[in-house]
Amino acid sequence: MGEEHQYLFIDFEFTMPEKGGAFRGFYPEIIEAGIVSVINSQICEEFSSYVTPVRFPNLSERCKSFLHISQEQVDEGITFLELVEKMKDMNQSRPCTIITWGNMDMRVLRNNCNQAGTAFPFRGKEIDLSMEYKRFFGDQNQTGLWKAVQEYGKEGTGKHHRALDDALTTYNIFRLVEKDKKYLQKPEPTTIGDRVDFSKLFNKFA
Repeated sequence: MGEEHQYLFIDFEFTMPEKGGAFRGFYPEIIEAGIVSVINSQICEEFSSYVTPVRFPNLSERCKSFLHISQEQVDEGITFLELVEKMKDMNQSRPCTIITWGNMDMRVLRNNCNQAGTAFPFRGKEIDLSMEYKRFFGDQNQTGLWKAVQEYGKEGTGKHHRALDDALTTYNIFRLVEKDKKYLQKPEPTTIGDRVDFSKLFNKFA
C-alpha cells in the first residue's frame, strides 16, 4: 500500500511598490501565507500567518490599501525562514502536489528563498490551476480566482486577497473542475455484442 497523497493548496499575498515610485532593487516579498492540506478529499490542516518582509520592511500605502493589511500585522508576523520551515514540515511526510491559482506564488517563493539563501521547501508536482481551468474551458484569457468560482455559480470563501480564504477558494474550484472532468470522461465504447442481442438474432433464423 503506497503512502497517501497530499494536495497543498497555497496562496500568498506580496509587498507592492508605490505606483510610479522608484523602489531601487524592489522585488515582491511574501507578507501573508495561506495553506490548505488535503488528503483523501478531506482537509486535514489549515495554516495562516502574516510574514515580516526583509528587504522592504515598510509596506507601501498602495499595498496596505489594496490588501487591507496593516504595518502592525506584518511586524508581528513570523519570519520568512519560519514560514519555509513550516512548509518543509507540511511537505516532507508524504508524496505531495502543490496547487496554486496562477504561477506568481511559486515564482515569488523561489525568488524569496534565493534572496534569503535558503532551499526551496517543496518537492513534488506543481500545478497552476488557472491554466488547467483555461485549458479545460477553452478560455482565451486567464480568469481571476474569484471570477472563476463565480462562473460556477458559487461564491469565494471569506474575503478575496486574504491568503487562507483564497487558498480555500482554490481548493473549491479544484473540486468543481475535477468533478466536471470525471463527468466528461467518455465511457468505454460499447461492442457490437452489447448493442445486438445475438441469442434473439440466432433464434429468429433457427
